[in-house]
Amino acid sequence: MKKELKLFAILAVSVAVAACSSAEKMAQQAANVKVACNPAVLEAVAGSVDADLTVTYPKDYFHPKAILEVTPVIVYPGGEAKGKVLRYQGENVKDNYKVVPSAGGVVKDRVHFDYVEGMEQSHLELRGVALYKGKTFKLPTRKVADGVNTTYMLVKQDGLVPYKADNYQEVIKQTAEGQILYKVNSSEVQSSQLKSTSINEFLKELDEIRSNDRKTVTGTEVVAYASPEGGEKYNRKLSDNRSKTADKAWKTITKGKDVADPEVRSIGQDWEGFKELVEKSNIQDKDLILRVLSMYSDPAVRESEIKNISEVYSELKSGVLPELRRARFIANVEYQNYTPEELIQLIDDNIDILDEEALLHAAALVNSTDKKIELYKKAAEKYASDRAQFNLGIAYLEKDQVANAEKAFKKVLTKDDELENALGVIALRKGDTQTAEQHFKKAKDAGKANLGVIDILNGDYAKAAQDLADAKGCCHNTVLAYILNDQLDKAQASAKCASPEVAYLKAIIAARKGNASDVATFLKDARKDARLAEREATDIEFADYK
Repeated sequence: MKKELKLFAILAVSVAVAACSSAEKMAQQAANVKVACNPAVLEAVAGSVDADLTVTYPKDYFHPKAILEVTPVIVYPGGEAKGKVLRYQGENVKDNYKVVPSAGGVVKDRVHFDYVEGMEQSHLELRGVALYKGKTFKLPTRKVADGVNTTYMLVKQDGLVPYKADNYQEVIKQTAEGQILYKVNSSEVQSSQLKSTSINEFLKELDEIRSNDRKTVTGTEVVAYASPEGGEKYNRKLSDNRSKTADKAWKTITKGKDVADPEVRSIGQDWEGFKELVEKSNIQDKDLILRVLSMYSDPAVRESEIKNISEVYSELKSGVLPELRRARFIANVEYQNYTPEELIQLIDDNIDILDEEALLHAAALVNSTDKKIELYKKAAEKYASDRAQFNLGIAYLEKDQVANAEKAFKKVLTKDDELENALGVIALRKGDTQTAEQHFKKAKDAGKANLGVIDILNGDYAKAAQDLADAKGCCHNTVLAYILNDQLDKAQASAKCASPEVAYLKAIIAARKGNASDVATFLKDARKDARLAEREATDIEFADYK
């Protein structure tokens, strides 16, 4: 009996030793386990570093009663980041981990890390231990990926808010005008008409134009009309005759004025003039008159209605129709407004003579942002200019004075898409991407370029490329969006603006295309920015070109 017990004990120890040696064997033969990581070069997306692990265990590797604990770790200069521990169990273990049969198998897991500055120069390694009956067997550390690629962080997050345009005209089209009136059904010019207030004022304007170096007469016109009463054919002939006598009258009154001969035209029945005078009149029920007239397109029917209305509304006969029996004398004039150089000088010498548009234009011309702020403040205060108030907010943004910009935008009265976009940029500058996104979506097309920034920060690169495809003023982010989508040809074609930042993006494109000479050329330009020169040293995009 004692011999039997002794033999049983020996057998039990032998089994235990065999079991331990099998678990230890998992550590010893860990090199036989195949591990694949996708991506092989880690990438930061929206502040996270994620990767998919595919582990293939060979037959007879995994002990049926063992547990394997694997800790993914990103190791970078000055620190390391540990991911969630991955646990696997043999087929005879009664637990809730993923089962790996002794016959072998494939296990897939996703690892996640929060990005930490410095991870650009790093690698992902797996640290494993096999556990069996309270004993721990350490597996060799396995390096599975390099990284981290942080190219998306090159996105420019200042936000794009275009200035509202001014309506300043360097050349202003003007007219000087006078007129003579005719008696009903007559084309004869009365001598009194050549001395009328209208003609005298016209002649004074011609004299003023001639003495003003900023004004030039570009053409003259004589335009004759007939009031819309009587037959259309008759009125056409009457208008033609008036154009001839008016031309003679022009030559009489402008004699010695050094004015070019006019272009003479005959309009016929003056329906537009009739409508305009009725609209400006105080005639009772004038809206009814205009509405009735608008119902008829046939001139003959209109004439009949005019006659009927004229009998009822005496003011049409005495106040409107006589004013349409006329010929207009017109001088077309170009006024040369202040040149850019003059505007800049006037800012310092005589700023008070500048109107709203001139002030807005002057602000657009100056290079100093502080000066822009000064001019936009003046225009906003002096002319209650909403555009100046809006542009003041943009100028503050250029100075990175977000609080002042926000105050300026709050005073803008015009609640349009441009303002929504500006408020989105304020939120973006504050780091509130959720609020910024809401404003950019409300801004529609005005916020598309900035919405592309949010897309990049959120990791939605396909939408970013779509939002930035036609956006103006954001060449850098458009190129970046195409790079992140691996649309390198589109990225290259979009890189039309010159800056160290875009040169850096061009270098990335060249690196991904395997063009070493272009990488060197573009990085040389990018190094003009010290920040980019520093980044280049640790950027995994250029790991194969060092």
